[in-house]
Amino acid sequence: MSGKQQLFTGTADYIASGELQNSVNIAMAIGRPLLIKGEPGTGKTVLAHSIAKGLQKELFIWNIKSTTKAKDGLYVYDTVQRLYDSQFGDHDVSDIKHYIKLGKLGEAFVSPERVVLLIDEIDKADLEFPNDLLWELDMMNFNIPETGETIHARHRPIVLITSNAEKELPDAFLRRCVFHYITFPDEEMMKEIVHVHHPHLEKTLLEEAIKAFYWVRNIQGLQKKPSTSELLDWVQALAVGGIDPEKISKELPFLGVLLKKDRDFNSVLQRLSGRGAPRRTSLPGLWQ
Repeated sequence: MSGKQQLFTGTADYIASGELQNSVNIAMAIGRPLLIKGEPGTGKTVLAHSIAKGLQKELFIWNIKSTTKAKDGLYVYDTVQRLYDSQFGDHDVSDIKHYIKLGKLGEAFVSPERVVLLIDEIDKADLEFPNDLLWELDMMNFNIPETGETIHARHRPIVLITSNAEKELPDAFLRRCVFHYITFPDEEMMKEIVHVHHPHLEKTLLEEAIKAFYWVRNIQGLQKKPSTSELLDWVQALAVGGIDPEKISKELPFLGVLLKKDRDFNSVLQRLSGRGAPRRTSLPGLWQ
């Protein structure tokens, strides 16, 4: 890599493994999108914010929905507004350019500085969506037929694409990406992550919360395992609630902060009852 190439090394509020740092830097160096997969809560979306912050770049976010089309990220031709102006307004509707609005990919292309572009949860769109972006991501340009204009990228954006693996992505698209799977943090890394967000947390409380958290995650059959974000909320609740660390593993107070599915709640309560845990009151996470 060139000595002038900016390198991503994580940020103070985002701990990135060495393998993840390498994937980000390689993708930037060779000009390929970085495809990030991993279970919910592993920091895929937050990574884009960290890259932008660490490299001091502007961040553009394209949130993908089931109805999103590839063209939406390039531009939108507002025919409704043009029709309205032609009937009721005093605008010159002959210049179609007035009714062309660039999408997030288009905005990233015309930005005067290199930016970070997050295409978030690409697997929510239909199967053709990734293939419809191949030309634009390869050639860094696209045409606007309504105006006959071609938009060229002033700088190749740093493209980060996230996927929750809800659908298989096309092979042709995968070949054009650098791939990285973010594994769920182990206990030691999780302690570092929690410490970043809650630096003054009492050590024993943190250790007991981590131990209980992974015990819950390891219960077979959970519909939605608690993620890092739920753990961060939980340790905060434990600290604010003044919970005795010795009671955390035995009672799992404020369990409703960790679990969001009724069946999961019942599964954990059954396991707790087998350990002689207190019974739950009618309010999730409170104990009698």
